[in-house]
Amino acid sequence: MEEGDFTKARSMVFPRQVLVGHGVIEMVPQVCKEFGLSGTALIIAGEKTVRAAGDVVKDGLRKDGYDVQSVLVGEASEDNLRKVEKVAKECKADFLLGVGGGTKIDLAKMAAMNLGLEFLSVPTSASHDGIASGRASLKNSKGPVSMDAKVPLGVIADTAIIVQSPFRLLAAGCADVISNSTALMDWEFAKRLRNESFSRSAYALASYTAETVIEHADLIRPGLEESVWIAIRPIIISGISMSVAGSSRPTSGSEHMFSHALDLIAPGKALHGEQCGVGCIMMMYLHGGDWHRIRDALIKIGAPTSAQGLGVTKEQVIQALVTAHKVRKDRFTILGMGLTAEAAESIATITQVI
Repeated sequence: MEEGDFTKARSMVFPRQVLVGHGVIEMVPQVCKEFGLSGTALIIAGEKTVRAAGDVVKDGLRKDGYDVQSVLVGEASEDNLRKVEKVAKECKADFLLGVGGGTKIDLAKMAAMNLGLEFLSVPTSASHDGIASGRASLKNSKGPVSMDAKVPLGVIADTAIIVQSPFRLLAAGCADVISNSTALMDWEFAKRLRNESFSRSAYALASYTAETVIEHADLIRPGLEESVWIAIRPIIISGISMSVAGSSRPTSGSEHMFSHALDLIAPGKALHGEQCGVGCIMMMYLHGGDWHRIRDALIKIGAPTSAQGLGVTKEQVIQALVTAHKVRKDRFTILGMGLTAEAAESIATITQVI
């Protein structure tokens, strides 16, 4: 090849079909047939989600002649991932279905990647934008770790089922998407200062999702299936923006680093999306942007905007801010080399987080 010849290449993998709406869970067998999936299906679910949707999926597939097995798991941990893979091998699963919230879908996408199988994403809640993405968060002894995983072959999001899940989960999913606002500012910042690789298409998708949720915050309410309809599409498209970018850059910046730091300091106190939303308020202030707009949108939706709302202390928020830059040393953000405790307290106080 001659010097100067064009050699750039990128692979982008997307879900081949996304079904969203009332009653679409009944279409799971049809989707499986359209994709040519046959043999043994393994449903990965939890005790609650198997009742909410897993049994419906199982019955539908069995009526269409599929052999269906199930494995019930809890959090997305290394132990549970090994459990899923062990059951999949024992039952000789031909494909997987993640039926549940983010943790069940994360386990399905990790197991699918490790075993070389296809999987379908069947969310029963929408607490973050991982429903359609090729990224998964897995807990180990050092806390949650974000990693590459399998992109779902298809996504079947039934709004009639998702509306029955606790509204807090949907509010957290909306907060996660709103937090794209600062992730994108961090990405632009890294492009200007570090000449980091940048995708205008991924940027546009992630920006669209954040703006859509912010602009429709008044319409996102508990117990309304229409609210799920409004929120679920941006949540799914936000996940797809990662496939376009080839990384989590358009949806994960300094606000996510704050969330991951808080996971280590105060594990289990708040949901991922809730923490990202609060982090977004403070990081927007650091960027010199309209943090009031972010805070107002979160309040309208019913997502936390303060340490008290997250169930953590003032000191824990400050510690998370101070240590957040160490979470991903490969990701350049507005946090730079880190904040002093005095600066962190000032930022959290001005933005009314503490």
